[in-house]
Amino acid sequence: QVQLVESGGGLVQAGGSLRLSCAASGSIFSINAMGWYRQAPGKQRELVATMTTGDRTNYADSVKGRFTISRGNAKNTVYLQMNSLKPEDTAVYYCNAVLNRTPSRVESEYWGQGTQVTVSA
Repeated sequence: QVQLVESGGGLVQAGGSLRLSCAASGSIFSINAMGWYRQAPGKQRELVATMTTGDRTNYADSVKGRFTISRGNAKNTVYLQMNSLKPEDTAVYYCNAVLNRTPSRVESEYWGQGTQVTVSA
């Protein structure tokens, strides 16, 4: 089994910063991509930032220049540094991983349990 454990959410004032962390553990052969998605009340889950093999990154336009995604040295962790936070960033943030559990090319996708980020005006 594979687990993604997130941490780092909380309440912050507008303009403040938070850093989210996510660690993947379990039966993992290789991780092809890790990233962050978010879901605000009444809205669909949306991509925030992803990082693929080779450290290629992709950001939602709404967070470019404010958020930075990075991987840990062990490559099974991913971080999201969020600066200049706005009330509209308020959401549950979910860690996502696309990985191979065996040397085959079969990919599986996993999600963390989510961590709440609340930005007050």
